[in-house]
Amino acid sequence: MALMPKRLKNSRKFMRGRIRGKATSGNFVAFGEFGIQAMEPGKITSQQIEAARVAANRLISGQGKMWIRIFPHKSATSRPAETRMGKGKGEVDHWFAAVKPGTILFEMSGVSETLSREAFKRMAYKLPIKTCFAQRRHSL
Repeated sequence: MALMPKRLKNSRKFMRGRIRGKATSGNFVAFGEFGIQAMEPGKITSQQIEAARVAANRLISGQGKMWIRIFPHKSATSRPAETRMGKGKGEVDHWFAAVKPGTILFEMSGVSETLSREAFKRMAYKLPIKTCFAQRRHSL
């Protein structure tokens, strides 16, 4: 089951754009105790998000709770192979989340730190960007 928007305002086709700067929102652990944070900009597809989620769920097997903090809002189009130039933009191929450095990708609570570190390590193998382990900062 791939993640994608239920409905869009105008068009399903987006311009590519660039991912610049650091994350100013969604850059701290808000829901769980531990999180996995992006260290570099990148595009994470809905299939990669799902693969990472499945990898972590297999390890924690029903204990604790997990939050997915990113959603693939942007579409990427592609043209069929061996098609001549022109004739407009291709059809939507897949959906991706544009991620800035500092964005929290996933969060977890209700499991030990060692188990969550191992789960996030397995998730990191499925993702196309460098990530690091993040912990919740408790305020006084």
